[in-house]
This record gives sequence, C-alpha cells and structure tokens, in this order.
Amino acid sequence: MIVRIMGEGQWTLADSHFVELNKLDDELLGEMESGDEDGFHRTLGALLAAVRRLGDPLPDDALEPSELILPAPDASLEQVREMLSDDGLIPG
Repeated sequence: MIVRIMGEGQWTLADSHFVELNKLDDELLGEMESGDEDGFHRTLGALLAAVRRLGDPLPDDALEPSELILPAPDASLEQVREMLSDDGLIPG
C-alpha cells in the first residue's frame, strides 16, 4: 500500500504493518475524542514515525496514487478531525 504523509512524501508499506498502525490510529482517535491535545500530538508523531520506519520511501519525483493519506506532523487536532472517517485515519 502507498501511504502519503502530507508535506513529506510517500512510502510503500506491506499490509502486515497495518496491525501496528491501526493500534496507533485507535489511540489517536481516543485522544481526539477526549480532547487530549498533548496525547494527540505524541501519538500522531508515533504514527508518522512508524510509517517512516516500516515503509520504503518512494523517490521524490515519483507520483503514485496514495491509498492512504496521513496529516502532516504539525497538523492541529481540528485539521485531523476533518480528515477522519468512522474508522479513524486508517480504515479497518
């Protein structure tokens, strides 16, 4: 799956890594619902770091359709809230 982090680039991730990403996504959703901004920023950073760590970056000149788009590291709680589906940022 190709994942884009807004403002940074794209990474290719194996489906097997989505168990870890979904755990972080669930945590992020809980922090958003409770209004825990500190926790939200900490977990968003951990989610994006996991994508960078587990994925293989695509070259900067590659432009592939992204199956998943994640917010930039400096995104606000409100900006991310607008991106959410019922499943959070990551479907499933």
